[in-house]
Amino acid sequence: MGTLETRKVGSLEVSVAGLGCNNFGMRIDEDVSKTVVDAALDAGVNHFDTADIYGGGKSEEFLGRALGSRRDDVIITTKVGMGVPEGSRGGSREYVLSRCDASLQRLGTDRIDLYLLHQPDAETPIGETLEAFGELIRAGKVREIGCSNFSAAQLDEAARAARDLGVPGFVNVQNDYSLLNREVEAEVLPAVERLAMTFMPYFPLASGVLTGKYKRGEDHPEGSRLAAWGNMAGEFASDARMTVVEALDEYAQAHGHTLPELALSWLAGIPVVGSVIAGATKPEQIRANAAATVAWQLTPDERAEVDAIARVES
Repeated sequence: MGTLETRKVGSLEVSVAGLGCNNFGMRIDEDVSKTVVDAALDAGVNHFDTADIYGGGKSEEFLGRALGSRRDDVIITTKVGMGVPEGSRGGSREYVLSRCDASLQRLGTDRIDLYLLHQPDAETPIGETLEAFGELIRAGKVREIGCSNFSAAQLDEAARAARDLGVPGFVNVQNDYSLLNREVEAEVLPAVERLAMTFMPYFPLASGVLTGKYKRGEDHPEGSRLAAWGNMAGEFASDARMTVVEALDEYAQAHGHTLPELALSWLAGIPVVGSVIAGATKPEQIRANAAATVAWQLTPDERAEVDAIARVES
């Protein structure tokens, strides 16, 4: 196995490159999923990110079986609270406890290393969710907890509730973040720092736009995510965005690197980032992503230049 830098997320040591398993059971079958997991492990990746709804539960199943006896060598993140059936509340005690058991069964393991509330649940007080997570931690079913798609105000509210109730708080938040989506910089990242949490970016390659495979004025490649999205893909590869992408690509090449190396290394260079989660549908993709995450340690001057280019769009 290769070695990648690891970073602390609560008590966990996670590789700076993580594998997003959202394609398992959706865009790739079990055999291909296993080859991707094997390639990730060989590349030194120890962090695997999934959710109960990915592939209708198949993602967790495929990941669990692919890991097999290597389970103890890795950190598994999974999530609860999205795609909730009518009549249920994604953050309710009952829902969280029952879905945790279902995830454990699918993953074929006795504990989840990092368990996230997948999205805020406006109908359930955050204290109820945190108490349920606390029960799971006490039972040894979960090691650390976090959230996803939370605003800075929601992170503050959760931290206050954990303190007031005397229960474990969120150690991590996972939100959309890339050179093309900088929204979290305004309030979420300062909150993460203030609350001594870590941050994990998902869509670090902006759904593939920062791989360089999408070209202005050309049809999206067959089998690609944006081709599958059809009309919804418009905003991801708009002219304004493609202008920025082309400028970033030129900058990367002028410095002897690729666009994905720039996009992933830029994220990995942010101090509060614990693990950069990129999906993969082929072994060579995860190998490339893992290598790209540590390919380029940008200097402060280079970061300033890249930031200036990436802000052209906004």
